[in-house]
Amino acid sequence: LQAECMNFVKILHPYNRTHLYTCGTGAFHPVCAFVEAGQHPESPATAHLPPLLTALQEPIFKLNPRHTEDGKGKSPYDPRHAAASVLVGEELYSGVATDLMGRDFTIFRSLGRRPSIRTEQHDSRWLNGSAAPHPPLPVEGDLGGLCISRRTPVPGGIPPSLCLCLAAGQGGVCALLGPVWVPQGSQGAELAVALEVASLYPQSPNTHFDELRDVFLLQTRDKRNPLIYAIFSTSSSVFQGSAVCVYTMADIRRAFLGPFAHKEGPNYQWVSYQGRVPYPRPGMCPSKTFGTFSSTKDFPDEVIQFARHHPLMYNPVLPHGQRPLFLQASVPYTFTRIAVDRVTAADGHYDVLFIGTDVGTVLKVVSVPKESWHRMEPLLLEELQVFEQQLYAGSATALAQLPLHRCSAYGKACAECCLARDPYWAWDGTS
Repeated sequence: LQAECMNFVKILHPYNRTHLYTCGTGAFHPVCAFVEAGQHPESPATAHLPPLLTALQEPIFKLNPRHTEDGKGKSPYDPRHAAASVLVGEELYSGVATDLMGRDFTIFRSLGRRPSIRTEQHDSRWLNGSAAPHPPLPVEGDLGGLCISRRTPVPGGIPPSLCLCLAAGQGGVCALLGPVWVPQGSQGAELAVALEVASLYPQSPNTHFDELRDVFLLQTRDKRNPLIYAIFSTSSSVFQGSAVCVYTMADIRRAFLGPFAHKEGPNYQWVSYQGRVPYPRPGMCPSKTFGTFSSTKDFPDEVIQFARHHPLMYNPVLPHGQRPLFLQASVPYTFTRIAVDRVTAADGHYDVLFIGTDVGTVLKVVSVPKESWHRMEPLLLEELQVFEQQLYAGSATALAQLPLHRCSAYGKACAECCLARDPYWAWDGTS
């Protein structure tokens, strides 16, 4: 019998120019460490060597086993438990199970100069063991980081796809729209909005794309307002399919500033809360604008209690255009990953989508205007066999690379070039 190794690396981030930060399960004892990585600095003995020889020096990849730290709250104990993380500056934000049995899933902030904080203990409304969050997405401005959470659906409970915002404020909690963070051992509450996806057949409740698969943040000229591309699949027994939706940061902000959702009891439906909302409004950052509050620890108990009993905003965030940008049904594969590249052309910009599937292929789709630039439609350019070409795409067993543009695939004539409608290449008169 062959025993499986229980030392799995679950977190790996570039920390600075010379080191990586990594965490692993450590045989059910989570551990973290800094890994020295890069090239040996130029020494007087090698200064006279030609550049070709100095470039061939042995690279550095070194971990000192005596300089490790506790990985609880950063890496799960069990390699089978899902985990997601992002390094924002010197601070690590992670969504993991903090106990051996995988019952206490939390969003955790560690590293950096500020004290470690986490969401409320044993609160499975945001994360649970059967589904993972997307790594928080760094967003400039009043949103410190955006966390997309995928949960197992519960009838009448919190929706399965949530959007929470993590901000880098002072004193524990600070989020214009997002979880109310608390220092470890304190009480706190979180706020979230539901990401809604259109249905293939709106009249049928069994044709919704209700399983979040992946998220990609596309930066725009306005760094405070990026676009969020999300992939959804369905748990329906009626049909199989996948969809790509686009969300705007303006719509997310609008939802967080809208009415709160309210429920009289477990057997009641969610309704819009019509009562009085305490001051300062739950989810707002402490500042001089809101009195003399230096941190959310100074907020009145009324604010914390209200947020705890009203964790969800009533208005969901609808995709741009109130419909999926691209969907496919009754196909022998499911969308799993997405990456988006914005290409600038003479007549404007185009978003090119690279969509990975669970059968090892990548779909190349371009979003083109229909009637106006405010209404876009997808155009499937080609289906690439990843492991026969070169886009970085990984699986459990291999890593492959393929070029973003493959002009030779369309032929060498002007008509073929124009009809392909691929924004990566154009006809210059001769080729």
